[in-house]
Amino acid sequence: MLSTISLFGRDIQVNISPVSALVLLGGVWIIRRILSVLRIWLAPSIFPREYTAFQPLQLPGVLLPTTSWTTGLDWQWVRRAKLYNRGETVALTPIFAGSPNLWTSNMDIGRQVIPGSHKSSFWKPQWASQALLIWGMNLIGADGNTWRRHRRVVGPSFSSELYKLVWTKTVQTYHDMVQSEGWTSKDTTMVPVIQDITMKMAFLIITSCGFGFESTWADPPKSKGDQMPAQEALRIVTDAHMLLVSCPDWILRLPIAKLRTARMARDRLISFMREQIAERKAQVAMGNAGGMRSDAFTMLVKANQDESSKYQLDDEELIGNIFVLLLAGHETTSHTLAATLGFMAIHEEVQEEVVEQIMSVVGPDRDPEFEDYTKLDKVLAIFYEAARMLPAGYVLIREATDDTVLTVPNPVGEEGSQNIPIVKGTQIIVDMVGVQWNPRYFEHPHVYNPSRWYGLPADSEKFTAFSVGPRACIGRKFATVEATCFLALLLRDWKVLPVLRDGENKEEWGARMLQANIGLTLGVHNIPLRFERRKRA
Repeated sequence: MLSTISLFGRDIQVNISPVSALVLLGGVWIIRRILSVLRIWLAPSIFPREYTAFQPLQLPGVLLPTTSWTTGLDWQWVRRAKLYNRGETVALTPIFAGSPNLWTSNMDIGRQVIPGSHKSSFWKPQWASQALLIWGMNLIGADGNTWRRHRRVVGPSFSSELYKLVWTKTVQTYHDMVQSEGWTSKDTTMVPVIQDITMKMAFLIITSCGFGFESTWADPPKSKGDQMPAQEALRIVTDAHMLLVSCPDWILRLPIAKLRTARMARDRLISFMREQIAERKAQVAMGNAGGMRSDAFTMLVKANQDESSKYQLDDEELIGNIFVLLLAGHETTSHTLAATLGFMAIHEEVQEEVVEQIMSVVGPDRDPEFEDYTKLDKVLAIFYEAARMLPAGYVLIREATDDTVLTVPNPVGEEGSQNIPIVKGTQIIVDMVGVQWNPRYFEHPHVYNPSRWYGLPADSEKFTAFSVGPRACIGRKFATVEATCFLALLLRDWKVLPVLRDGENKEEWGARMLQANIGLTLGVHNIPLRFERRKRA
């Protein structure tokens, strides 16, 4: 068989079998890969090199576990104690597959690259947010002028009225949970997986305050007709998000129950979203006379209706934004709440200190009010410290749009900095695990110490786990208001304790439980907890 192959830029015709051709092409690929790695290895590097089999953020590395020679999606967590021992930034060099890039644990570098192409020579490539773009372009996935347009429309949705609504709904949902779970008649209760509680709490708050759904702690009723209830579709889509992202439509149409249910939920949710946009546009047009809601979805539609503005979004972009805010808000808040309660179970002395503040501010009987939010700084601090040690958004990916220069601080203990040239196309990964565990910024970073944050203003950029600058998480206050209210209620009423194995102490339990579980976001493994009712004087 006469085949044409490309060898070092030249087309060569050879008479070989298809199998031989594949073997030859494979050999050529291996040689080219070896030469590529050799060129990188021989080239001078300002940053220490870290060699691995595959790029952890690309196939096949993203599917592999982290071992001594492979780097999976959780590699920076697994190697957090040693990864940056030779320097705060490392040059990751995959040997077999994937592109090289720089991983940094230095937030001073992060502040230079995170803002995006409208503020710097770095942009957020769309592949880095592909999992969040299936519903349409959105604030998290956008960059440059597109990001600016989305930010102008989405920003006004996050108002003081929304935060008051979040607080009120959190109080209501907490009491509903206690009643529905049967805790009112118990002095002790076991929760085998605390994420079942935190996931449901975050889900109900975001669907209520984000979408305006009126729901209770009990599961929404099933529809008697053929149409899936929107609340049910939302729950299924949230749970099956990675499946929907990774599978083409023809796979979702295979006669497999899980795939069929995910596809039906997706289609139902898209249809419902379009109906809701039309309905809320009508409400906005009528103003207060139409009984306009105060949830984020309605406020987003309202902000988008300003015909004098050049920053309008189309319906697909509206759907993209509201869904990504739902997904990001639901996942990150629930994961961090679970980790916070896990840390409370270990650190009883911290838990009692926080309860003392709750009692002094709120007292034993009344519900906390939104005006108490800024007074409960120790409650917020335990949430912040859990988010620092286990940052839900664990990487921020940027790429140089031009040849540029980075100002790189000298090692800790040395004054000054260096200007390092960066070639166009260089990928820089801001490793948020590395940043939050960096001793430059935190004394004893491996120690859970909420007092780092006592007295810190709730919106201070000294806390960086929600990112920094204009690209910082727009839902930060939504999450902190919800968490502060929920934790104040729960810790005032219940003492949090670990569920230990025979012969196990709290420290061993913590080392076993509080390990990262990384997917779309970073969370912790399933945590079993025991709650004891606090005795009131």
